[in-house]
Amino acid sequence: MIIAATDRTRAPYACHPSQSRGRRYPQPDSAMRNAFQRDRDRIIHSAAFRRLKEKTQVFVAHEGDQYRTRLTHSLEVSQIARTLARALHGDEDLAEALALAHDLGHPPFGHEGERVLAQKMKDFGGFDHNAQTLRVITKLEVRYPEFDGLNLTWETLEGVVKHNGPLLTAGQGEAELPWAFTDYDGWRELEFATHAGLEAQIAALADDIAYNNHDIDDGLRSGLLEMDPLLDLPLVGEIFARVRTRWPDKPQAIIVHEAVRELIGVMVEDVLTETRRRLDLAKPDDAQALRELDHPVVAFSEPMLMHLAALRRHLFAHMYKHYKVNRMMSQARRVTSDLFDLYLGDPGVLPSDVQAGMTGAGTAQTARGVCDYIAGMTDRFAVEEHRRLFTVQGYF
Repeated sequence: MIIAATDRTRAPYACHPSQSRGRRYPQPDSAMRNAFQRDRDRIIHSAAFRRLKEKTQVFVAHEGDQYRTRLTHSLEVSQIARTLARALHGDEDLAEALALAHDLGHPPFGHEGERVLAQKMKDFGGFDHNAQTLRVITKLEVRYPEFDGLNLTWETLEGVVKHNGPLLTAGQGEAELPWAFTDYDGWRELEFATHAGLEAQIAALADDIAYNNHDIDDGLRSGLLEMDPLLDLPLVGEIFARVRTRWPDKPQAIIVHEAVRELIGVMVEDVLTETRRRLDLAKPDDAQALRELDHPVVAFSEPMLMHLAALRRHLFAHMYKHYKVNRMMSQARRVTSDLFDLYLGDPGVLPSDVQAGMTGAGTAQTARGVCDYIAGMTDRFAVEEHRRLFTVQGYF
C-alpha cells in the first residue's frame, strides 16, 4: 500500500511535529505545512543558506566549479538524512532541516577560517561554528517583523547545537560552554547534557557519510589523490577494485562515481543495521527516553569505524595536507587574520549597518560584531574585501 506523505509512519521514539515543544515566539500553525516542514523552508530561504554556495568544503570555492561547496555538501547530507530517517521511521522533514542547517555557522575557508576566528576571539568569548549556527538562526538572520532569527522549533534548535553530541558531560559546568550558546536567552531549555533526538543523530551520521565519500571524489577529480593507493585501504579498496574489475573499459570518472555510489550505500546499510540493533536493546518509549540514554543510538558499527579511521588517515596524509591545499589554506588564514585585525582596530572601515552597536576599537562587543561579519562572508567576498582594503591602487 502506498502511504501518503501526510500519513507517514513514525516510530514512538521519533520526533513528532504535532508534539513539538514549540517556538520561542508563538505563531499560528500553517494549514499546509507541519512545524518541521516550516523550519526546513525557513532555512532554505535564509541568506546564510544561500551564502553556503561559495564557502569552502575542502577547496576554496573559486578554485573550480566542479568541487563541493558547503551548499552542495549540505544538499548531499540532506538526501542521505532523509533516506536514513525514512528507513528508521523518524521524521524525514526534521532530519532534512537539520542537515540543511548544520553548516550555517561556518565562516569562509572552512576549518582554517574557523581556527583563525577561534584564536582571534579567545579573549572575547571564543568562536565555534556550531555555536555560530545557533547565533545565525536565533539572532543574525533578520527577516521577520516580529522577531530576530528564524524562530525555529525547539527540536531544530536542539539538533543544531548537539550536532556533535551532548555539550556538557559529567563534571563539566556551564562555564565551559561556548559563549554563543549561553548568549541565547533560552539556552538552558535546550538540555545540553543529553543526547539529541533521533533525527539530529541521523543528520550527524549523514554528514560523516557525505563528506567521507565526496572528499574521495573531489580528491581524485583534482589529482590530489590517486586511485591505486586507495586500493590498499580496507573496504574502500575492495569496492574500487570490484568496480574496476566489473567495468575495465570505463573511464576513471565513471569508475569513481560508481565506487563512491556503492560506498555510500554500504555505509548507509551499516548505520541502519547498527542503529536497529541499538534500538532493539534500548527500547526507548519516546523521543525523550532516546535523548536520555547514555549513548547515541544512531551509529556506525565498530568494523565500519575502523574502515573510516583508515580512510581519514589516508585523506589527511595525501589530500588535506597536500602542499597545494596548504597553499590555499595559508592564503585563507592570512586573509581572515588581516580582515579581523583591521576591522577590530579600525571599525570605521566597516559598512554603517555593521558598525551599529559597536562600542569602539578593540572592545569585546566590537570583536563579536567583527566576528559575525567575517563569519557570514563567502570565500569570494572575503578575498575581494581583502583586495579592496589592502591593495592601495584599488582606490588611487
